[in-house]
Amino acid sequence: MKDYLDELEAEAIYILREVAGQFDRPALLFSGGKDSICLVHLALKAFRPGKFPFPLVHVDTGHNFREALEFRDALAAELGEQLIVRNVADTIAKQKLQDAKGKFPSRNALQTYTLLEVIEEFEFDACIGGARRDEEKARAKERVFSVRDEFGQWDPKLQRPELWSIYNGKIDKGENVRVFPISNWTELDVWNYIKRENIALPKIYFTHERECVLTEHGQLMANNEFLNLDENDRIVTKKVRYRTVGDMTCTAAVESEAYTVDDIIAELKEAKISERGATRMDDRISEAAMEDRKKGGYF
Repeated sequence: MKDYLDELEAEAIYILREVAGQFDRPALLFSGGKDSICLVHLALKAFRPGKFPFPLVHVDTGHNFREALEFRDALAAELGEQLIVRNVADTIAKQKLQDAKGKFPSRNALQTYTLLEVIEEFEFDACIGGARRDEEKARAKERVFSVRDEFGQWDPKLQRPELWSIYNGKIDKGENVRVFPISNWTELDVWNYIKRENIALPKIYFTHERECVLTEHGQLMANNEFLNLDENDRIVTKKVRYRTVGDMTCTAAVESEAYTVDDIIAELKEAKISERGATRMDDRISEAAMEDRKKGGYF
């Protein structure tokens, strides 16, 4: 008998195959985080024994967690799939952009420039990502096939209807589509799938001791060389894990005793705050922070 994970898996594989069938130059955005690792696992089921019909692409801000980057490189090498990495620092230098400032200098907004550059460089017409509707309200608005104009911009008022499993990938020259095969999954679905499929993850997702900076909002930021701290900042050592893996400058850890996948699933069943609500400083800039970034070309 099929369970709900079979249904979610079948939908995601169908979407990946639709991308392969409808687009000439797709790419899969792969950061070494749990959601994109699940996408790679789903792509294996969709296309093996053949090679993926798309490269893996990572926009590296230079502020990433070392554990995620090591996992990214190791998995791509193990699978023998093409990995394209482009660096935000190169974009800053080339376009003479202003680098991020402040105590927690996030390059989240700047990575949009690099993403648009790599799309243009390789003429990608579809970029597959691991965004989910339950993460954030702007992501809840977006369709599975999300059309971006020639400038990479998203207009939430001009989205195409998606009836049942009919996905419309027709675009004009210069436009591209962002595709979200696990948009209908929740954070708990992802972890239940990781458990069922025995998918390996970076150790950063599991509880470990880490030196952190306690912010004025009570968040625990990894103490790292990218932060601009002063003598009044409080450094603490805590047992923590990460629910999401973004930049070290804007992603907070959560205190946890979850050492295994089963522990994490039990912890999530009791969680009262969403994944991004608990961990992302960049979503606190304004009520519409994510939607504003998306309108500008962010994922």
